[in-house]
Amino acid sequence: MPDWLITGCSQLLTLRGPVPRRGKSLTDLGIVRDAAILVQDDRIVAVGPSARIEKLPKARRAEKLDLHGRVVLPGFVDSHTHLIFPESRAAEYEMRNAGASYEEIARKGGGIRSSVQKLRRAPSLHLKRRALANLREFAAHGTTTIESKSGYGLDWKSERKILELLADLHQEQPLDISATFLGAHVVPSEYRKKPAAYVDLLVEKWIPTVALSGLAEFCDVYCDRGAFTVPQARRILLAGRAAGLVPRIHAEQLANTGAARLAVELEAASADHLEKLNPADIRALGRSNVLCTMLPGCCFHLGLKHYGPARELIDAGAIIGLATDFNPGTSPTMNMSMILALACTQLRMTPAEAITAATINPAYSLRLHDRIGSIEVGKYADIAAFDVADYREIPYYFGVNLCSLTMKRGAILHAKNL
Repeated sequence: MPDWLITGCSQLLTLRGPVPRRGKSLTDLGIVRDAAILVQDDRIVAVGPSARIEKLPKARRAEKLDLHGRVVLPGFVDSHTHLIFPESRAAEYEMRNAGASYEEIARKGGGIRSSVQKLRRAPSLHLKRRALANLREFAAHGTTTIESKSGYGLDWKSERKILELLADLHQEQPLDISATFLGAHVVPSEYRKKPAAYVDLLVEKWIPTVALSGLAEFCDVYCDRGAFTVPQARRILLAGRAAGLVPRIHAEQLANTGAARLAVELEAASADHLEKLNPADIRALGRSNVLCTMLPGCCFHLGLKHYGPARELIDAGAIIGLATDFNPGTSPTMNMSMILALACTQLRMTPAEAITAATINPAYSLRLHDRIGSIEVGKYADIAAFDVADYREIPYYFGVNLCSLTMKRGAILHAKNL
């Protein structure tokens, strides 16, 4: 792998500075104009104005990559995805557009349990090929790190199959994958009449085994109407934390249940969705170190009018993140630029706030901010370049992939029109 001198960065969004970002610091992108980056092996060794960087002795020996005036930023960090699933749920998409609600579809055998049934039958090779294709799409849109959850297996054999696939994929392809155990996605059909027994199984057997295996770093629970209650979620996440798995939580998507307060109580790495927060929840999250992950792609795909209160959370001092929630049922997108567009138009975030929420803040929630999420000396050369004149054009051109370069640890994964 060559050393790189990357020049021609009209705007270089370094995101240097304090971590995590709150309030006004969300808009500080650390922009350097007419900038260059020097990469040696997989790390950034120099960043700054081209006139200075190009004179460095190491720069003279590096291979030059001229970006011809493009906008450059850290590779996106997508901190909420469900990468491993067997097939789309396009039939449900049609049903929903004809008027069926998410919960009505679930009662008819669709929803999460539909994916569970098919994943249990799916060969690992099929799941892996599908995931590899999707990971290439993530990279083509400028994403260099993802978090991914289990949760479409809901029996031990299938949950382990997902986690082992995530471990293999992390090693065998360039994108970094942080794995999360989501055995508490919903109560599986065979435990529908005895959910307490399923919680016992998670707490007493599966979570300790996952932790000992090293197959996951995080433990997540879907705590909402129709899924797990706050007492159940507390027990599951405490068991995970006792075993060394950091808590994450799906919270307040369909109803206000108290899940956001549980995230604060347990000092979770993130609370995700948050569409149904009340003012007291917002104040509590604002005082916490919990990443509040907005998932506007989910609301968009479901045709919902009520998006998460990002503006109120920012004003309260909360740490804000953005993610795709890539999954077959509610947010089948790998395009983080589209998520930025929705954040700006529907969540009333500024383009600068949205970029911070898609880079350094989610890196913080994944405990990776010392390595990724900003373009600084010593960090991995995880870089995305966009064929625009100004960073604000990235969300402005909604639904369009303007990513012309994606570099992961100094290796070019995607290049277009360079």
